[in-house]
Amino acid sequence: MNKRLPLFFILCTCAIDAIGIGIIVPVMPDLLIEVGGGTLGEAAVWGGVLATAFAVMQFLCGPTVGNMSDRFGRRPVLLLALLLMSLDYLLMAVANAMWILFLGRIIGGITASTPATAAAFISDISKPSEKAQNFGLIGAAFGIGFILGPLFGAVFAEFGTRAPFYAAAAISFANMLLGYFVLPETVTDEIRRKFEWKRANPLGALIQMGKLPGLKNLLVVLLFLQIAGFVYPAVWSFFGVEAFGWEPRMIGVSLAAYGIAIAFVQGWLIRRVLRYLTESQTVILGLFFEIVGFLGFGFANETWMAFTLIFISSLSGIALPALQSIAARAAFDNQQGELQGVWSSVTSLGFIISPILMTQIFYYFTGPDAPVHLPGSPFLVAMLLAMLALALFTFYSRKETSSR
Repeated sequence: MNKRLPLFFILCTCAIDAIGIGIIVPVMPDLLIEVGGGTLGEAAVWGGVLATAFAVMQFLCGPTVGNMSDRFGRRPVLLLALLLMSLDYLLMAVANAMWILFLGRIIGGITASTPATAAAFISDISKPSEKAQNFGLIGAAFGIGFILGPLFGAVFAEFGTRAPFYAAAAISFANMLLGYFVLPETVTDEIRRKFEWKRANPLGALIQMGKLPGLKNLLVVLLFLQIAGFVYPAVWSFFGVEAFGWEPRMIGVSLAAYGIAIAFVQGWLIRRVLRYLTESQTVILGLFFEIVGFLGFGFANETWMAFTLIFISSLSGIALPALQSIAARAAFDNQQGELQGVWSSVTSLGFIISPILMTQIFYYFTGPDAPVHLPGSPFLVAMLLAMLALALFTFYSRKETSSR
C-alpha cells in the first residue's frame, strides 16, 4: 500500500478538525450578539454553553465512532463524518436562532469525534516501532490547524460573520473528496469486530478497555494530563492580560508560537528522540518538561519569560504520542478503533473538567479577596496534576518491567 496519500488525507482531516474550530473563533462574539442580541457578556455565556455542548458530544460519541470504524471500516466513517461536518457548517452559516447554533455545535461535536478513527487508521498502517512517531504526526497536524484556523478566520471575517462557516464547509467537503479517491480500507475481515452498543458508549468502552493489562492506569495518566494540559485554552488569554498586559494581537502571536513549536516537536523532534530513548523514557522526559513549564508559568511576570516557557513546555509534546503508542500495543488489532474512541472520550472529559476548574482558580487568585495575587495559579494546579501523572506512570512502568 502506498501510505503517503492516505496518510496525507488523515493528517489533513486532523488539521481540519482544528481549523474548523479556530476559523470561527474571530466571528463568534459578533455572531452570538447578532443571533441572540444582548451584551458581550451574555454572548460569552452562550459561547461557553456551545463549547460545553461540543465537548460533551465528543465525550459521548468518541467510543461509538471508534467502535463503528472497527465494524464498518475506517473509510466510510471518516468520509461520512466529513460530509456531515460540511453540512453542519452550512447549517451554522444560515442560523438565525440560538437553538440552531446549539444544534450545530451538538452535530459538530459528533462529527469531530473522527480523531479516534484517524488514530486507529494510523495504528493499522504503522509497524509497532512506528506508532509513536506517527501518532506524533497527528499532534503536529493539530498544531498546524491551530495556527491556520484563527488566521483563516480573521481573513474570511472581512466578508461578514457567516463567511468563515462557508469557508470551513468548503474545506471539509474538499477533504472528503480527496479521501474518496485516495483512502483505502484498512479493516480486514480478520480484524473486523461485531458492533455492540454495550461497548460503544463511554462507560461500557472504559470497562472493556480497563480489562486489558495496564491500560486502566494509562487512561488515568491520560486524564490527569489532559485536565492539566487544557489549562492553556481555558485561561491563556485571561492570564496574558492579567500577568503581562497583553492585547489581543499579542495573545494571537503567543498562540501561534505555541502551535508552531508543538508542530515541530510532534512532527519532527519526537522521531529523533525515539532513536535514543524507549517510549516509556520518552513519556517521562516529556512529563518533566511539562512540569517545568507549568512551574515557570505559575510565577512568570514578563513577556520574555512567557515565550521562553512556550518553547520549554512545547517539548512536553513528545509525551502523549509515546503514551498513545504504549496504549495501542496493549489493545488487540480488532480493538484499535474502540481504544482510540476511549482515548478521545477521556480527552474530551479532560476538556469538560479543565475549563471549569482552572477558570475558578484563576478567578479566586486574581479577585479582591485572594490571599495572594497569583494569575499563574492554574498552572501550578496543572503542575500538581502532571506530577501525579508522572508518579503513576513511573509506577506502572516499573511494575511492567518487573513482571517481564
